[in-house]
Amino acid sequence: MASLQNCSAADLTSLLGSTPNANIAANYICTRLNNTAYAIDNTYLLFSAYLVFAMQLGFAMLCAGSVRAKNTMNIMLTNVLDAAAGGLSYYIFGFAFAFGVPSNGFIGKHYFGLKSLPSKDFDYSNFLYQWAFAIAAADGWAGAARTSGSLLFGSGAIDFAGSGVVHMVGGIAGFWGALIEGPRIERFDRSGQFVPLRGHSGSLVVLGAYYGQWSAVGRTAVTTTLAGCTAGLTTLFSRRLLVGHWNVTDVCNGLLGGLAAITSGCSVVEPWAAIVCGFIAAWVLIGLNKLAEKMKYDDPLEAAQLHGGCGAWGLLFTGLFAKKQYVCEVYTGGSCVRPYGLFMGGGGKLFAAQIIQILVIIGWVSATMGPLFYIMMKLKLLRVSREDEMAGMDMTRHGGFAYVYHDDDASSHPPAGYTLRRIEPSGSSPITANDSTNNGV
Repeated sequence: MASLQNCSAADLTSLLGSTPNANIAANYICTRLNNTAYAIDNTYLLFSAYLVFAMQLGFAMLCAGSVRAKNTMNIMLTNVLDAAAGGLSYYIFGFAFAFGVPSNGFIGKHYFGLKSLPSKDFDYSNFLYQWAFAIAAADGWAGAARTSGSLLFGSGAIDFAGSGVVHMVGGIAGFWGALIEGPRIERFDRSGQFVPLRGHSGSLVVLGAYYGQWSAVGRTAVTTTLAGCTAGLTTLFSRRLLVGHWNVTDVCNGLLGGLAAITSGCSVVEPWAAIVCGFIAAWVLIGLNKLAEKMKYDDPLEAAQLHGGCGAWGLLFTGLFAKKQYVCEVYTGGSCVRPYGLFMGGGGKLFAAQIIQILVIIGWVSATMGPLFYIMMKLKLLRVSREDEMAGMDMTRHGGFAYVYHDDDASSHPPAGYTLRRIEPSGSSPITANDSTNNGV
């Protein structure tokens, strides 16, 4: 039976018999079916676009909760401007650069200002969906990507939902911005020791970590969920062993790290492999955070470690665990001879292609964003003055605080007379001001 997308009157005429109006009826049915298929496809695409755009709200809450209260309005305005400026720029040239076929294989050269849309290849719903992904990358986390199979060892790289083209792009860009800008005041003491500067709202961090982060169906939804859950739990218990207490912010970042890692291969791996992905993603995040402390690198959102590091691991993971059956289903619609995961018996071609994708993303983003941030720093456009930083951007640049609060960094330092220490399983009581010993952190 003909599929809805390719309904042909010739296919139906034989089924309708030799009735006088068989051909007319077949044409009528196919027209209706094709129109229905078009409507269903566009409805699903638009619904997916709205889900992806909902991540903007999650990003806003996550960002706001991760900074100190005196900078809340500033970071929220940044998120709003990201969507607004991204909409106009993607309309003028972004969609054309990404999808303006025919092109030279490097950058598109059609559809500027959405000229000639709708076309046989794209509709307005495609623009909206891809714009939602593009602005997501700017937030530190555009669409599904796969290079041609004729390139990269005859394999092509697999990045189904953006571990590389979304997460790594945002993470590497964030790395250069934070590195050139330098650490926040009081982030490291005079001896160079790391000083915690916690965000002001764990509630906003939790809401941001969950809101809009799931936008998948079928197998991709299952693998995405398992990777995120595994990474969150792994981070929870690992950080408990390392620092001696439970931290909801660490758990949320771990969960997001698992989601960033699985997006590359969520459609081509087994559910059990997604658990492996999430487990290792948590340790990638923990390890990179430790390295950041040693290198005196400061990023309140851990964008480079979370999106850059876990995104890179996700690409490698796909090259190791992609299953042949799923690769053929997703990218060829049936049987194929396309390379698949190294650990699944597919050889090393896909894994090598994934490594090249990582190197290309690092090189491209570094070459474009590194000089931009450096020039902005030299022009004094990247960082505010010491006085503005200490007072808070909300007061000095936005006319007042987001809400009434008392920000004396109480969330970052213990109350007077108390010392935090590692909680041992023996059940010993915490050290207080009355204790004569001090072996805490």
